[in-house]
Amino acid sequence: MHTRRSSPVSPAPSPTGPGARNRRPHRRRAGTLGSLLAVAALLASACTSGGPARSGSPAAEAALAALPQSTPTALTPYYEQKLTWRSCGVPGFQCTTMRAPLDYAKPQAGETRLAVARKKATGPGKRIGSLLVNPGGPGGSAIGYLQQYAGIGYPVDVRARYDMVAVDPRGVARSQPVECLDGREMDAYTQTDFTPDDAEETGKLIAAHKKFAEGCGADAPGLLRHVSTVEAARDMDILRALLGDEKLTYVGASYGTFLGATYAGLFPDRVGRLVLDGAMDPSLPARRLNLDQTAGFETAFQAFARDCVRQRDCPLGTKATDVGRNLKAFFGKLDARPIPTGDVDGRELGESLATTGVIAAMYDEGAWPQLRDALNAAMRENDGAGLLGLSDSYYEREAGGRYTNLMFANAAVNCLDLPPAFSTPDEVRKSLPAFSKASPVFGKGLAWATLNCAYWPVAPTGEPHRIEAKGASPIVVVGTTRDPATPYRWARALAAQLSSSRLLTYEGDGHTAYGRGSSCIDDTINAYLLRGTPPTEGKRCS
Repeated sequence: MHTRRSSPVSPAPSPTGPGARNRRPHRRRAGTLGSLLAVAALLASACTSGGPARSGSPAAEAALAALPQSTPTALTPYYEQKLTWRSCGVPGFQCTTMRAPLDYAKPQAGETRLAVARKKATGPGKRIGSLLVNPGGPGGSAIGYLQQYAGIGYPVDVRARYDMVAVDPRGVARSQPVECLDGREMDAYTQTDFTPDDAEETGKLIAAHKKFAEGCGADAPGLLRHVSTVEAARDMDILRALLGDEKLTYVGASYGTFLGATYAGLFPDRVGRLVLDGAMDPSLPARRLNLDQTAGFETAFQAFARDCVRQRDCPLGTKATDVGRNLKAFFGKLDARPIPTGDVDGRELGESLATTGVIAAMYDEGAWPQLRDALNAAMRENDGAGLLGLSDSYYEREAGGRYTNLMFANAAVNCLDLPPAFSTPDEVRKSLPAFSKASPVFGKGLAWATLNCAYWPVAPTGEPHRIEAKGASPIVVVGTTRDPATPYRWARALAAQLSSSRLLTYEGDGHTAYGRGSSCIDDTINAYLLRGTPPTEGKRCS
């Protein structure tokens, strides 16, 4: 799925194809967006009907069980380790490394090392404690997000009263990152045709998914079995203790909401002030998550279409009802004959890269003008550079053709957290009508993108489940009504599951709400973080 949190445009969650868990817009933060659906069947950020989803699976009816309140003796060395802080090379920030057991079931059998960064409270005012942040993905660098956005862009009053802290989850960025493909191989993967028209093209897509999975398995076979969200949440509790905080204060966006909710389910007695922005529904199986997210991107696309036809430079028609059909026809032309981009590595713009570029711009309505420019250049001037740039920002392709490990970590976490959405190409084909109904423009490609976990070298360890976190302090769940990556119904569903939740609704476009320009949203969340005052029941902002 694509639940990322950064921005697809400029400094940006996530796919290794077009779709994956979560991303966020660049306007308010830098970092990666999250992954697109393609990279893993992670579409775990979309919509339900307002209550816990009923998937028919006993696992989906089960609730995540809390861990014992006392720390097991075998984990004591980890909870009592000493952190040595040093300069990060970024003014105002300090960094350190913490140890965590590779396998919590066998704490003495090996460990992993996790990178941590902080910016100490600036004052004035009494320090409240530590505020841990996570931008989503999975696979987004929390440290990158802290240093490029949260540590310098969160409200002054919040940064004055809290030490701003981030840990890159296991397998991500600075924390022993999972690597799968080199730059050239990743270029080839991102150009794979995700809308196969015949047996030959289907075979090439399957081969691409297998090569990606085999690369991940060859890189870190041991670590790959232990990058689950549950393990990452347990790592956060070790960090909480090492920071000297009795309870965890946390802001998580997109996939970061799943991570934060998982923490609350495991450690309800240690929940402080938790903000879950752009919420995911943990009770849904991968297929439903992907289908919901596909519908979410269609909702965002329709909002873009209505805006586009009001602009003089809209290249997709003068009626909103024509925009989708015209874009789909353009994708079809690119499928048959890619266009030049001027890329130094010789990449042309085909259907897959163009689709990813359009999807990337759906995360933030602020990117719509850039998307119109890119589409105008591609459709009227045969210049694919703009759409390629949007796609590259989504995949976090850097200058020189190198990729960050966002897409690799995204797949690793998603494929471990849930059984695959589809196990065979035939299952995908049978689902195509439902996906195409959810999104006539994106449905087919997003359905085929979810097949990657079917070939994953490690069996999944997670199942869909509800999270109740009984006994936790009030938790703020934030949902945006036209969020493409984490549909609003997911926020309603998570809020219905969490026993102490308060749902805060943003009536608007884009992925997530905090820091996007709504003073109502920002003031409400700031009051909660600074004074512990949760929003009133049913509060809505625009």
